[in-house]
Amino acid sequence: MGSDRLTLGFDTSAAHCATALLSGDRVLTSRAEEMGRGQAERLVPLLEEVLAGQGVGWRDLDRIGVGVGPGNFTGIRISVAAARGLALALDIPAIGISTFDAIRALGPAGTPSVPAPRDMLHVERAGAGPALLPASEVADPALPPAPALLAQMIAALAGAAAADSPPPAPLYLRPADAAPARDAPPAILDDA
Repeated sequence: MGSDRLTLGFDTSAAHCATALLSGDRVLTSRAEEMGRGQAERLVPLLEEVLAGQGVGWRDLDRIGVGVGPGNFTGIRISVAAARGLALALDIPAIGISTFDAIRALGPAGTPSVPAPRDMLHVERAGAGPALLPASEVADPALPPAPALLAQMIAALAGAAAADSPPPAPLYLRPADAAPARDAPPAILDDA
């Protein structure tokens, strides 16, 4: 499709659930809800509300854009899994957009930076890969926009990306805080 491509973008990489619907470059609507928990339960109903509010349905979408992080481990998994599932069900591309890409697209000067726990920042410095650094070591952080604008940027960048982009994958810069269970796995019994 041309400039009227309908793109749904969303992000749950931080303490929010955010979405935007674009027709080409035009923002039809965007919404964000601040939440520390509950993104898994709220994401799809929020997406359905946004679509219904514009008089469109799932089958009207041409593309999905999803925030891949960095950020909250569980939040990123929620949105990436939802995007990949929707893309498969609707037979449309899902494009992963990093928060770093969204920050750069907005054009603020500085080092694209995403707040992390313990006074740290996820950063992407020119010529180097993403890293996790103490906030005190980043002299010029360019922080993410408000969640609704972040969702708009995700949708806009996904709408402009090549349709054959690889499926979205989480951008993790540190291992998960959770650890595997230490108990012995259960015995599997034969049917015999």
